[in-house]
Amino acid sequence: MLVRFKLLVAVVLVAFAALAAVDLRAEPDPETAIRAALEQWRQDFNARKAEHICDLFAPELLYDFQGLPEQNYALLCDRLHKAMASETPNITYGLRIKEVIVSGDLAVVRLTWISTVTAADGTSEIDDEQGLDVFAKQPGGTWKIIRYIAYPERPE
Repeated sequence: MLVRFKLLVAVVLVAFAALAAVDLRAEPDPETAIRAALEQWRQDFNARKAEHICDLFAPELLYDFQGLPEQNYALLCDRLHKAMASETPNITYGLRIKEVIVSGDLAVVRLTWISTVTAADGTSEIDDEQGLDVFAKQPGGTWKIIRYIAYPERPE
């Protein structure tokens, strides 16, 4: 009887250990992962860490931006690298996420990017840019933007 009890206790302990290990390796919920990815991009851009600046976007990215013709991943990455290489004007971003809606392997994010453009003479201009991003879960489990639309906020 004592042997069976010890065996049962051992099995229960192994089961709890296995559950704990699974929880430690579990992916964050999609909303948390998406919010973290957007915040990481903002931090990387503001710190001029160019090596990962395109990581937020999927290679199949298509987007519409302020009345320009439809753009793609290559054009965006080129634009981002040029912006980061230029010292003037200096551009930094703030971020306000309005909502994240997740459905399966897709998510939609309504957000506002707050850009501050500082000229060589130290004067600054702040603009709010409204956006709608569509994320898709990638094979490795990360979330990347596959589509977005952005436009400047117009005062009422």
